[in-house]
Amino acid sequence: MVTERRQRICDAAIDVLGAGGSRRLTHRAVDAAAGLPLGSTSNVFRTRDALLAGVLDRLLERETAGWQQLTTAGMPRDVGTFAALLAGLIEELTGPQRMLTLARQAIFHEAAFRPELQRRIDAAQRDLLTWGGGWLAALGSTRPERDLRALLALIDGVLMLRLANPHDAPPTAPMFVALLRGLRADVS
Repeated sequence: MVTERRQRICDAAIDVLGAGGSRRLTHRAVDAAAGLPLGSTSNVFRTRDALLAGVLDRLLERETAGWQQLTTAGMPRDVGTFAALLAGLIEELTGPQRMLTLARQAIFHEAAFRPELQRRIDAAQRDLLTWGGGWLAALGSTRPERDLRALLALIDGVLMLRLANPHDAPPTAPMFVALLRGLRADVS
């Protein structure tokens, strides 16, 4: 069970990561961002590795909620509507949720060097592939897991480009339409 304090610490750590990257992530910085007394973060997360793992879990929890919210109105049955939903998600993740996305990029970079974080990301991705493959199957994909991996790679690339150069970002809906239509063609 996640305590309110643990969640508050993790959300503050996400803000620290989003504002300054992984080099800024310290127990002291998180205490300050959370408005907690010094030592509060280290009481919950004894080491930096434990803090990173907790933050990753919270990031994944928040991302999963975002994906679920994307389809709360029901799964779109046409490519154009789904592409528009994805474009809206990109706008949200690079606009109001920009700090979350920057924190995600920072922690994924950390994962490149930390096998425990890699395992957590892999488990979360398998969960997403399990329930998200149905979206693409409904749109005509005959290989939904493979195709969802391609879609997720495009989303990650678009997010990175929009974060790095927000003033020269191409419209995303047409990119998603092109990918989704290509998936339906099932080119091997």
